[in-house]
Amino acid sequence: MTAEYKVHGDVAVITMNNPPVNGLGMALRQAFAAGLEQANADPAVKAIVVTGAGKAFSGGADIKEFGSPKAIAEPNLLSLILALENSAKPTVAAVHSVCMGGGLELSLGCHYRIAAPGCNVALPEVKLGLIPGAGGTQRLPRVLGVETALNMIVSGEPVKSELLAQQPGQKLFDKMATSPESLLEEALAFAREVADKRPLPRVRDLPCKHPRGDAYFQFARNMVKGMAKNFPAPGKCVDAVEAATKKKFDDGMAYEREVFINLMLSPESRALRHIFMAERAASKIPDVPEDTPKREIKSVAVIGAGTMGGGISMNFLNAGIPVTILEMKQEALDRGIATIRKNYEAQVKKGKLKQDKYEQRMALLKTTLSYEDIKDADLVIEAVFEDMGVKQKVFETLDKVMKPGAILASNTSTLDVNKIAAFTQRPQDVVGMHFFSPANVMKLLEVVRGEKTGKDVLATVMALAKKIRKTAVVSGVCDGFIGNRMIEQYSRQAGFLLDEGATPQQVDKAIEKFGFAMGPFRMGDLAGNDIGWAIRKRRAAERPDMKYSKSADKLCELGRFGQKTGAGWYDYQPGKRDAIPSKLVEDMVAQHRKELGIEPRRISDEEIVQRLVFSLVNEAAHILEEGIASRASDIDMVYLTGYGFPIHRGGPMLYADQVGLFNVMQAMKRFQQNPRDDAAFWEPAPLIKKLVAEGKGLTG
Repeated sequence: MTAEYKVHGDVAVITMNNPPVNGLGMALRQAFAAGLEQANADPAVKAIVVTGAGKAFSGGADIKEFGSPKAIAEPNLLSLILALENSAKPTVAAVHSVCMGGGLELSLGCHYRIAAPGCNVALPEVKLGLIPGAGGTQRLPRVLGVETALNMIVSGEPVKSELLAQQPGQKLFDKMATSPESLLEEALAFAREVADKRPLPRVRDLPCKHPRGDAYFQFARNMVKGMAKNFPAPGKCVDAVEAATKKKFDDGMAYEREVFINLMLSPESRALRHIFMAERAASKIPDVPEDTPKREIKSVAVIGAGTMGGGISMNFLNAGIPVTILEMKQEALDRGIATIRKNYEAQVKKGKLKQDKYEQRMALLKTTLSYEDIKDADLVIEAVFEDMGVKQKVFETLDKVMKPGAILASNTSTLDVNKIAAFTQRPQDVVGMHFFSPANVMKLLEVVRGEKTGKDVLATVMALAKKIRKTAVVSGVCDGFIGNRMIEQYSRQAGFLLDEGATPQQVDKAIEKFGFAMGPFRMGDLAGNDIGWAIRKRRAAERPDMKYSKSADKLCELGRFGQKTGAGWYDYQPGKRDAIPSKLVEDMVAQHRKELGIEPRRISDEEIVQRLVFSLVNEAAHILEEGIASRASDIDMVYLTGYGFPIHRGGPMLYADQVGLFNVMQAMKRFQQNPRDDAAFWEPAPLIKKLVAEGKGLTG
């Protein structure tokens, strides 16, 4: 977590060493500044080389210090860059592997830069809702030209060093090294070559102009506006780069800093930083050490060739893992394989997948009607009908045929994984792997941990999730796990809102305006209203006290299951997905209100959003209390990656904190007074009451 100082003849080398990406933490900055001072004070040293140990030059800020006093403690990054720039002896940045964010800004403070081929160069701050804050918007346009620099800053995407070195007129790299291995030797030779050259070149002194500035920046603003309507940072990137072309360097720096600080305080940046940290936290299980041994997964079997089974299989084929799909009937297998082919062919047609890759993936796929053919698979995932009796038969058979040490996973979305594990003699090998539909597209994977699930099984599944590019979140066992348990409350509220006077389209529009990808009624039509119907029937037997609007049942009694039947809460035209308001549904809801003796009232969009979102928050607080989820940020990841919660709001838990947990609790108490709602549900969860009393938030 520091910077190492070593003298090679007449050249001092400062090597940043803070694994894994040499984050610019306080200890490193202090040691770096001390090394720079030592080199300048040593008469034997003629030049200074700055580089990074291991697999990075520097990835920028140290994420472990995000938001802490250490992040801004002196010397801060701006001070360090100023010290490099004002060094009496030439400073040479030897960049390799990863040179991003503050790492790139640090290199731009050096007098010279030499790069290894294959180095990923980026200013990714926009992905955290920020602009570069240590001169990136002012220096990068001076070395790469305004347009190339702005494209990099607005996208945040990495570009290879050799591509940047080929840019006409670029001054980012003074020299390209032959290879990463020879970088240090070549940097030392280059440092000796420039040791006596004066004046020392500074990026800040380079000109920065665009021949058609006003027109170009207006065009850039229009482009950014269309791409990032909920996020202010991309537009501010344009403003800051424009400032580089119109202001003196120091004035441009002051402008960049002001914009950076304002964005840091914005809810959108807070949301993106929360997501950044939450994604990393989700992969860590408190009682499963990172060095837990993992089982080898070289082959996978999937039981069921339906929509879910096919989608699940595609994830593994995409990652180069052989898959065998098992079905009971050949026709079902043929249908499933045809769907997989159709999905891949659509990607080939759009240019998203090359023909040879498609053929490679299909070559990894086998089919069978016999359990005997899957007995040697390392992992088997059951994706059959959501019925405990059906699951029991499958797992009893798997227990008999699968090799010892194979992981037995269920794709159940609501059923008890402990009961499923009890159908086997090896409950330690059983785990829930709840994929979301369409499984080959949706990022979320709920990993359901049974009471007896082995730690090595959990570690293996979490590592495998990364390999198949899923965001995995661990859930304990309860009805519906994290996501579906919460969505049930959300759907109940949607039903009550209908009873009280709202229309399906009003509810959907209000929550979509808030930022959801899809409102509850359009979502029901897409998923199939019969699925919710089956759950409510099960609930009627298990929890007769649970209150629901009967409008959804009446809809299903009419056979209106959604898009698959061409009619649900909305009408649909053949071959189209456009939701058309239905007069029949409107009349049915009005009749249902009459039967209940309800006089419809005008319901505001604000009430709709609060009731839907705060119902998620209250149920989530219970989930946290019960230990079903380890942390609030895990719940946010479930909703951001699996349920279309708006990214710029950071998930239901962070949103509750942004609104203020006290305000959320007051709203819940108001909803308790509504005779048409479920007063018992709106009793604020004990965790919410406790946090409000302590003046704390859900996300810390």
